[in-house]
Amino acid sequence: MKQLTRICSLLPSATEIVCALGLEDNLVGITHECDYPANIDRIPVVTESLIDQSKNNSSQIDSHIKQAAHDGSGIYSINSAILGSIRPDLILTQELCEVCAVSYRSVQESIRKLDGSPEILSLEPKNITDIIDSIGIVGRLTGSSLEAQTIGANIRERINKIKESLQDIKRSPRVLTLEWLDPPFIGGHWVPEMISTVGAVNAYDLTNQPSREAKWQELLQEEIDTVILAVCGFDLERTLIEFPSTRLGPFWDSYSGSVYAVDGSAYFSRPGPRIINGIEILAEIIHPAIFPRKSPTGAWSQVS
Repeated sequence: MKQLTRICSLLPSATEIVCALGLEDNLVGITHECDYPANIDRIPVVTESLIDQSKNNSSQIDSHIKQAAHDGSGIYSINSAILGSIRPDLILTQELCEVCAVSYRSVQESIRKLDGSPEILSLEPKNITDIIDSIGIVGRLTGSSLEAQTIGANIRERINKIKESLQDIKRSPRVLTLEWLDPPFIGGHWVPEMISTVGAVNAYDLTNQPSREAKWQELLQEEIDTVILAVCGFDLERTLIEFPSTRLGPFWDSYSGSVYAVDGSAYFSRPGPRIINGIEILAEIIHPAIFPRKSPTGAWSQVS
C-alpha cells in the first residue's frame, strides 16, 4: 500500500490522531478549530467559519446554524487556494455532522479544483470501538500501524482498569449529558457509551445515534441524579460563563441533583485519542471515592 505522507486534516479529532501517531511533520493543512497539540499553529489553515461563534451565545449560534441549514448554505468554507498550494495526498474529513466540520460536499467540490487526486478518508465513528478503529485506519494509510495499535491498546487497557474498579459498586446514578445548553441537546454517538463505561445509566440512551434536541418539559419527566454539561465546541471556562444564563425554567427550578461542567471540546466532542481522558474525567466525577482526581483544573468543575 502506498504510504500517504502529505496530510490535510479537516477535523480537529483527525489532527489529534495524526499527531498522536507521530506524524505532526506530515500535516500540511488543518482547520481553524484545530488547537491541540499546542505547537500546530505553524501549519496552514484551510477552513474558516461563516458564523462568528466567539461572540454569540448558545441560542444565537443555534439560530444561525438552523437558518444556514434552511437556506441550504454551510457554516464553514474551504480556502481552495490554500488547499491547492499545500498539495495534500491524503485529506481526512467526515460526513457525520455538518455542524462539527466542513461538509463532505464542500470537500468534494474543492478537490475537483486540485491538480492530482488526493485520497479522501471520511471518518465516521459512532462509538468507542469505531474511534479506535479510525485511529487504526489512519495508521495503515500512513505507515503507522504499530503506533495506532499501541494507542488503541492503551485506550482499551485504561477502560478495562476503570471497569475492574467498578465491579462492586452498589448504585448506578442516572446521568443526563447535555451537548448544548440552549436549546438543550442530549449527547449521542459515543457519549452514552462513555457514561455507561463508568458505571452510570444514561437518562436518555442515544448510543450510536446522533445527539438530538430535547424540550425542557421532556427532561422533567425523567429521574436524573447528575447533569454533565459537555458542550460541543466549548471549553470549561466558556461553559461556566454561559450556563447561568441558561439555567432557567421549570426543569432547573425543580432539579435537585448535581451539575458538573467539563471541557467538552477537548475530551468529549472530538472522537480521537483524548476520548479516554473524557472517560476518566467521568469516573472522577461520578465515583470520587474510587477515582481521586488526577485530571487538570481546566478539565472539569462542579457547578454550584
